[in-house]
Amino acid sequence: MATPFNRRTFMQQTLLSSAGALAVPMAASAAQVKVTPTLIEKDVFGSKASLPTGTIGKLKVSRLLLGGNLLTHFTHSRDLQYVYSLAARYNTPEKILETLAIAEEHGINTLVIHTVPWALDVLQQHRKRGGRMQWIICSTAEVDDKMEAYKRSVQEMIDMGVDAIYVWGVRADALASQGRVDLIARAVEAAKQQGVPSGVGAHDINVIIQSEQNQVNADFYIKTLHHHKYPTGPRPEEIRDAIAEIPGYWCNDPAMVIDVMKDVARPWIAFKVMAAGAIPPADAFRYAFVNGADHVLAGMFDFEIAQDVQIANQTLAGVSRPRPWYS
Repeated sequence: MATPFNRRTFMQQTLLSSAGALAVPMAASAAQVKVTPTLIEKDVFGSKASLPTGTIGKLKVSRLLLGGNLLTHFTHSRDLQYVYSLAARYNTPEKILETLAIAEEHGINTLVIHTVPWALDVLQQHRKRGGRMQWIICSTAEVDDKMEAYKRSVQEMIDMGVDAIYVWGVRADALASQGRVDLIARAVEAAKQQGVPSGVGAHDINVIIQSEQNQVNADFYIKTLHHHKYPTGPRPEEIRDAIAEIPGYWCNDPAMVIDVMKDVARPWIAFKVMAAGAIPPADAFRYAFVNGADHVLAGMFDFEIAQDVQIANQTLAGVSRPRPWYS
């Protein structure tokens, strides 16, 4: 006779499963990771195993890049705090290695990520296994008049094998608000002197405006872009305090961003295009590419990659835009 399955049985099994999951270290050493073959068919969504590319410095960069926040568990999930733990349980070092492999299978050749030590260890293991993913990494070190910490961080990334470096948007936003675009310029030069493409990240469009006005010699920009036509998007009366006070908003004046960037003759990687998951990828990718982005940076779980690549290819095949391609 079949065993009755009621609420109590369900709760007992769920708690047992949860206990087992909690026994697994969240960030195991990358050296201990053993990856099993993926069970996800590469062509399950009919995506092409290639993407159009642009050029940043000497790098050939796919139009769709893999974002690092989901991999490092910084999900920007607003007030849904459990999502951070959920991402950490799902994106283990083993799963990250699998995600990188799937991304490469589908033509994504570049990753953007922060300097999270354990995650960078996983990236190094991926390369040791023959992975070819390019790394664009921002340093979270302080950018100040001495520049010692920042230059030391740049050197560490160079020694690790980074392909391009950019000034972290949080740092650049603060420096621009303080009128210290000179320090942004010095940070850009610190990486350029090491022979890698060097860019500037920003949430605030004033970072780009000041960088252009002061002729900061950036090789590329990484700037947020998303519209506000989603259910929890900021209302006009909220725009003023959007970035500082309201979680989940990263592009408080998209029309201004589009207007400024149309005259910026440098490669532009748009990020936060889905407003941390609030905007569907088909809508987000089209909005970014039509309005001038040269590349789109998207956080993706492994099971989303094939479909997102298909969407990106379909979008790029029919895109019409006033801003020229600068990469």
